[in-house]
Amino acid sequence: MPSLVIKNLPPEIHRRLKAEAVKNHRSMTKQAIAELETGLLHIKPIRDFKPYKIDFKINDAWLNAAKRWGRK
Repeated sequence: MPSLVIKNLPPEIHRRLKAEAVKNHRSMTKQAIAELETGLLHIKPIRDFKPYKIDFKINDAWLNAAKRWGRK
């Protein structure tokens, strides 16, 4: 069976994983696997799409106008 080593795990993530493992009467490894399964099984795949093609050139003036419009 494949294995995974996680280095430099942030302390807060480690603390929460440990707390969940204790709450669920699991080892930290089993809890990490359960969390990964739960998270990954609920991800919907991105459907294929065709890139949007524009019929004009993007230049500095257009880009600056778009930035100004977005800041309103």
